[in-house]
Amino acid sequence: MVVRAAEVPGAPCWLSLVARDLRAAEDFYGAVLGWTFRQGSFGRAFSVAERDGVPVAGIGAVAGQLAVPVAWTAYFAVDDADAAVARVRERGGTIGVGPVSYPPRGRAALVADREGAVFGIWEGGVHSDWRVGEGSAPAWLELHTGNAFDAAVFYGEVLGWGEPQDHGCDVFYEEDQVVLRRAGEPVARLNSGPVEAGAPKPQRRPRWLVHFKVRDLDAARAVAVDRGGSVVSGADTEWGDGRRATLRDPEGALFTLDESPDGV
Repeated sequence: MVVRAAEVPGAPCWLSLVARDLRAAEDFYGAVLGWTFRQGSFGRAFSVAERDGVPVAGIGAVAGQLAVPVAWTAYFAVDDADAAVARVRERGGTIGVGPVSYPPRGRAALVADREGAVFGIWEGGVHSDWRVGEGSAPAWLELHTGNAFDAAVFYGEVLGWGEPQDHGCDVFYEEDQVVLRRAGEPVARLNSGPVEAGAPKPQRRPRWLVHFKVRDLDAARAVAVDRGGSVVSGADTEWGDGRRATLRDPEGALFTLDESPDGV
């Protein structure tokens, strides 16, 4: 079922990988995460990853065409892409691409916040059964930035977080973290600090990091390395009752695997 982005204002509504080689990306993530794929609605360069028949993420082999880095991007729902882009610009963010129309589905833009963390905005139809969050959803989001509280103000003004509206997102301050919740469930966290503390400066820049859940972290990590991926040095950590590891896929896209009983 498809609903309008305006029905879930400010919420994460999709994950997308910009890649160079579609088949290579499908082979890698299919092996590591157990995803299956079907052709997307935007042409032969796009596919949709599914888990148990439910859409999880999109892959588009358009990095060369758009002259952008290979990377995972989180998209957030807005009721008006042009107005959201204007708010980004007014508050010191930058516009990379768009808004671009994708008829008949909607309109999208690729933007960056004041610190340079890239994210997407989407106006149009979204999958009502697509979910991101810390419960049983297959993925969740984490922003690493210089000051999480300043970032929360920026995103709140751009995406309407915390505004009195139906089905919107609320911001909470929990244990020195900013937590974004929708319908009471945590869907993203904003943290002060880099992904790779000891890495060269370009790798320490602020960014949205996508977390995917797996049942067996060691096995998934071994498959990723065997398929050409690499483990980010020093990024293995304990969290809650489990573990996580940050990796790069064969083309360089950064992502994290979280060991979870709700994983694939």
